[in-house]
Amino acid sequence: MAVTGLRRRPRVISDLAEVISDLRTPRRWPKLVLRLRAFLALIAIIVVFTSLSPFFLTWSNLQVMTEHVAIYAIMAIGEAFVILTAGIDLSVGSTAGLAGMVVGALLDQGLVLHPLGIIVFFNVPIVILIGLGVGAGVGAVNGTIITRLGVTPFIATLGMLSFVRGLADLTTNGATYPNLGGSAHDHNTGFAFIGTGELFHVPMTIVILIVFLVVGVFIAKRTVFGRRVYAVGGNDRAARLSGIRVNRVKMGVYVISGVCAAMSGILITSQLGAAFPGTATDYELNAIAAVVLGGTSLFGGRGTIGGTVIGAFVISYLTDGMVLVGVSEFYQLLAQGAVIVTAVALDEAQRRRLARATYVQVEAVTGVSGTDGVQQEAPPPETLAQRVVAEAIGREGGS
Repeated sequence: MAVTGLRRRPRVISDLAEVISDLRTPRRWPKLVLRLRAFLALIAIIVVFTSLSPFFLTWSNLQVMTEHVAIYAIMAIGEAFVILTAGIDLSVGSTAGLAGMVVGALLDQGLVLHPLGIIVFFNVPIVILIGLGVGAGVGAVNGTIITRLGVTPFIATLGMLSFVRGLADLTTNGATYPNLGGSAHDHNTGFAFIGTGELFHVPMTIVILIVFLVVGVFIAKRTVFGRRVYAVGGNDRAARLSGIRVNRVKMGVYVISGVCAAMSGILITSQLGAAFPGTATDYELNAIAAVVLGGTSLFGGRGTIGGTVIGAFVISYLTDGMVLVGVSEFYQLLAQGAVIVTAVALDEAQRRRLARATYVQVEAVTGVSGTDGVQQEAPPPETLAQRVVAEAIGREGGS
């Protein structure tokens, strides 16, 4: 007799049902607050700044702020893939700066071929692809240092932060490329469109953000690579033992991070109409804060791309709101630092809550008690799987 499996409910409906269930149970409210922290923070920011300034919630201001969000969000999407593998990329700001300088050089000066005595100018789409290729190259170098040389991600990308920023400075000895308009003769006009233009009355920066968001969510949720990213972040050793090529996955996420950072740098350069080496300085901090605030664990294996984008909205709306109401730049730095610390503290609180819940489930399934007056850490996922399988085999043998 054929057995027909039950169709699974869509993920959105399941998540919504879980949220409603948590709302009905007061003891689950702390869990719900941790889970929805970015969304709740965004609502609070909108309410506070709307009460402080009548211009905050106007359509024109929302459009401008959302264009600013796109810069942080695209960079944060790439950072999210890295953090999902329990890594970190501190070089994204410098990568954005280098990509902007390379694009600026190609538009302003062209590619000078000294042996042939000629200058080659590329059209804008090719220039953008070259800029993205620069970001992918930086990501590949990061991945190689981490996977082949065994350097920890923090140290490797911290070194690349300075190295890549130095390369950006060396391209012009710290000077700026001021003319990115191109010329009709060289067929390289139109670069400003991606930063300031509109497509069907929607700013191009927002269109590009939507494209990166859709592609990022698809990769994370609908591809084998995405599932492997979560597996590597959840348990590197278990993923390796299951046949996943961990180093290849890590290399891939750093390349993705580099491409996203380069896109952010290109958008900034297009909006400014000039390329300078200091582009996106310290942006890596906002990117990491957006990722963690959006629910992605710094320990890897847990998080969403959509949550990361919401975290970017929080960071950008907070900054723009403080500028709008005239808050001093020094206080803005204090607020941004407080947000980063709070985001990490909430992530740690959520991790501990999940660890306790996992331990309770292990105890319920296996009957193994962790009492004896000592609080024990939750066993890793492969230990839980081994115990459950062993218990099932024991039951079959006994029956």
